[in-house]
Amino acid sequence: MRNNYYKRIRYLREDRDLSQRALAARLGMKQAQYCRYEQGYRDIPTDVLIGIADIFNTSTDYILERTDDPSPPRRQ
Repeated sequence: MRNNYYKRIRYLREDRDLSQRALAARLGMKQAQYCRYEQGYRDIPTDVLIGIADIFNTSTDYILERTDDPSPPRRQ
């Protein structure tokens, strides 16, 4: 089964009115590289996944479709 997380990261980005270029800059990468993640052509490295979750104040589980709750994880 192929992971469809790329749909979630696109939704999160568009919901915040960010361009791919702007988000890629915040992640410290080129727009073309980020675009490959969002289109599902490349798997997202763990550090980038965590960065996206931090930027959008959500959990990596939400991005990876392990939950439908976009709430950020609770800090203990």
